[in-house]
Amino acid sequence: MSTQVKHYIDGEFVNGSGSKQINVTNPANNETIAFINCATQPEVERAIASAKEAFKSWKEVAVSERARVMLRYQHLLKEHHDELATILAQETGKTFEDAKGDVWRGIEVAEHACNIASLLMGETVENVARSIDTYSYTQPLGVCAGITPFNFPAMIPLWMFPLAIACGNTFVLKPSEQDPMTPQRLVELFEQAGAPKGVLQLVHGDKTAVDVLLSHPDIKAISFVGSVGVGQYIYKTGTDNLKRVQAFAGAKNHCVIMPDANKQQVINNLVGASVGAAGQRCMALSVAVFVGAAKEWIPELKEALSKVRPGLWDDKEAGYGPLISPAAKERVLKLIAEGKAEGAECLLDGSDCTVPGYESGNWVGPTMFDKVTTDMSIYKEEIFGPVLCCMEAESLEDAIELVNASPYGNGTSIFTASGATARKYQHEIEVGQVGINVPIPVPLPFFSFTGWKGSFYGDQHAYGKQAVRFYTETKTITSRWFESDIASGPNMTIALK
Repeated sequence: MSTQVKHYIDGEFVNGSGSKQINVTNPANNETIAFINCATQPEVERAIASAKEAFKSWKEVAVSERARVMLRYQHLLKEHHDELATILAQETGKTFEDAKGDVWRGIEVAEHACNIASLLMGETVENVARSIDTYSYTQPLGVCAGITPFNFPAMIPLWMFPLAIACGNTFVLKPSEQDPMTPQRLVELFEQAGAPKGVLQLVHGDKTAVDVLLSHPDIKAISFVGSVGVGQYIYKTGTDNLKRVQAFAGAKNHCVIMPDANKQQVINNLVGASVGAAGQRCMALSVAVFVGAAKEWIPELKEALSKVRPGLWDDKEAGYGPLISPAAKERVLKLIAEGKAEGAECLLDGSDCTVPGYESGNWVGPTMFDKVTTDMSIYKEEIFGPVLCCMEAESLEDAIELVNASPYGNGTSIFTASGATARKYQHEIEVGQVGINVPIPVPLPFFSFTGWKGSFYGDQHAYGKQAVRFYTETKTITSRWFESDIASGPNMTIALK
């Protein structure tokens, strides 16, 4: 029997009155495990109104008390870590270990929000002019909103609402309709942590809910993670409605392998970084660029990749799980077929992959192409599947030129034993997040997630100091007090009254 996933509006969990129903399916067999009634426009507007009313009092709550809410919340998240990972694994298909990583990376941001007092500190200068002082305060914006994707249903919501709320804002979360059970549990735990009514709202649905958030005058800022097309729509529509927007979109991440690198480390890291999470992550390494003699390692990489097999979430031997939906699988298979037709050499083909007993699942096996060129679909498009494209470059300069020509700039890595090579690469590469002998360089929360170019639309990035700036406004005060007004003498006490 499937479960109805609830909205959380004005401090209450409700089924919603929308007539449109969306089923949540188990990607391993496509059986329905839950469903949602999409939020109607009035329901989304009621959530926004409740958040706006809650903001009036929440912004006045002492920053130390807001931090204590986050302290209680991160404790509850840790206490329920495995429970959250189990829910997440069952609705996304991720392996349990991968699901635990999803939850933990979100917990790290909630931990970071506990330090909000020091992150909100302003600045001051005494005597900017005679007897005049200037100082600044960091103040919240109002009602903020987050629109999150299917691939990290714990981590990405936790990128957003803990920091936004700790800054003194209230928040409306619209998670992916494909895996809404994990966000619901995150909200339940937030309520349990003592968050006041109305501070956090949860609405499920489709484009109707999104468009209300993008156009409503009481929403001050929008955070989004998702695909390129939707990211562009969110950014354009949100900014047209005069809102702050941070929109994290697509990626095509390159790993440059120098011939002086540690071969076994390269192979081990490439296998996990390319097909882990079924390739459904914006920081996946989907392109391996072999420089010079490093191309001789391609057969060994193929051999290592061929040993990885997908499986069920609780299969400890599985390398990764199924894709999220039949549509996602169909898209990946289409790109694999196009890669073959366009002349790439398919060294490893996972198109016909099945898992015994779960043949109806969205399975794609590890897939590897060689002789990939920049005009091929498998290079130009973000595949979002367990597919690795291999390319070759004659020199480091050629590799840098190749990577910099990409319209995306989310993440990149280089494997080398040379500090000078690494220094040149990190300095010249036009990508926001660079790993040196690190395959997926996602920064910890005290830094920010800094995608560039077509991977990000906006000014301030997620979590870290940049997120605090995104969710706040600076108020600068210039004050002057006259010494002649200081009360003195025997009547000073009376004067001060």
